This record gives sequence, structure tokens and C-alpha cells, in this order.
Amino acid sequence: MKKTILENRFKFLYTGETTALILFIPLSYLIDYTYPHLQLYSLFAFWFSFFLLEFILVQGTYYWYSKWKRLKNEKNPITPTRTVKLLKKAKSINVVIIILAIFVFFIDIAIHYSSLPIQGLLLSAFIFTFAILEFINYFYIQLSYDNSSDIKYLMKTRKLKRSSLSKDFKRIG
Repeated sequence: MKKTILENRFKFLYTGETTALILFIPLSYLIDYTYPHLQLYSLFAFWFSFFLLEFILVQGTYYWYSKWKRLKNEKNPITPTRTVKLLKKAKSINVVIIILAIFVFFIDIAIHYSSLPIQGLLLSAFIFTFAILEFINYFYIQLSYDNSSDIKYLMKTRKLKRSSLSKDFKRIG
């Protein structure tokens, strides 16, 4: 029974990440189309932030899917080493994109100085912040507590958990 609960949890997580990954694309188009004054698609900061968020969601989807598939096929909940090594490389790429994105915000400010679409830049900053939180949630500290077990842990210890992937990084060294 515990295997079924865990299997369902992994499936819920990877399908949720996949759904967000897919829905954010038409949502960005809809926002750009509906609110042209935001000039989202003209901002490099938007594209970097959006790419970072989507890239992290792809990683999250891959991570939870590989855990689900292994548990389902091999009855083993431990993340495959190949997956952990690949995500460790992706972590470095994420850091590079994060650093570049910060510079890109300044570039947008310089380029659009006289007619800076402040609201578009603020929305881009919100997307960037959300991407950073997702990055932290996956690679360092679990920020999402959406089931009773997690909430009980949080209430009991009053501490945030290390992320599952962070534990996997420690496991493989």
C-alpha cells in the first residue's frame, strides 16, 4: 500500500510539473496579446526568466517521472544515478542562466531607458523570482508542503526539509 501511495505521489508531481510547463506557454502568449503595453515579448528579461522557469520545470518533470518509472517498474523508490548526475549538470546550467538573467535585466533597462515598460519588467521579475524559488525547491530546500506528511513534519520540527534532489546529490557524492 505504501508503494501505491508513493507511486501516486510521484505521478502527481511529474504530471503537475508537465501541466505547468505546457500551460505557461499559451498563457504567456495570452498575456502578451491581451496586454500589449507590457511589451513582454520585447524584453530580453522576460525571455530569460521564462526560459529559466520552463527549463527548471522540465528538470522537475524528468526528476519525478524517473522516480515514478523506477518505482513502478523496479519497485525501487531511489532515484536512478543517471538521473541525479544529469540533474547535477543541469544545476550548474541553471546557475549560469540565473546570473545571465540578472545582467539581462540591466540590459533591458539600458535599451528601453526612455520608454521602459515598467509593468512588463515587473512581471518578468516576478517570473524570475518564481523560477528562483522553483530552483531552490528542487535543488536545495523543499519549499512546497502540500500533503499531510510534509505539514506534520513542518509543524513538529519547525524546520524546512532538504529537497529530495539535494538528498540524492548527497547520496551519490
